[in-house]
Amino acid sequence: MQNRIGKAWKFGKNIDTDIIIAARYLNTSDIKELATHIMEDSRGGFSNIISKGDFIVADENFGCGSSREHAPLALKEAGISAVLAPSFARIFYRNAFNTGLLILEVPQNEIVTIEEGDQLEICLEKNKIINHTKNKQYQYAKIPPFMLELLNCGGLIPYAQKQIKDL
Repeated sequence: MQNRIGKAWKFGKNIDTDIIIAARYLNTSDIKELATHIMEDSRGGFSNIISKGDFIVADENFGCGSSREHAPLALKEAGISAVLAPSFARIFYRNAFNTGLLILEVPQNEIVTIEEGDQLEICLEKNKIINHTKNKQYQYAKIPPFMLELLNCGGLIPYAQKQIKDL
């Protein structure tokens, strides 16, 4: 997997799936449309100011709330290349990997040192994050091998399709 480089966008703790993508938009299955509304109740126009490859850096319990897959799908479609937080709601954790969105569990004492606008680089092969703005490095919890397989395939459905082809 290639390194990912982007800008950090900071959010607080307990960011629920209704903040990630508000329920009022769930009457469409058009993922491109959903991507235009990510985080808008927390930060209006967020999808217009991010760049492809940027990161969301949040506090604990990111993705709590309902079990909608729309949340990680919309983040990924909007160009967010990873979400970094000390902890994730369990259903969001699995939905993220199922949809091919990279999430990394970064210790609380390290996540708080990342500021909005910092230029970050994720080195998956070396299990580290480089903060180029502050010339610092962070470790994150190792991603389980099966979850890495899901990410490398682009999510659960492409993974299953590959398994069928390989039969």
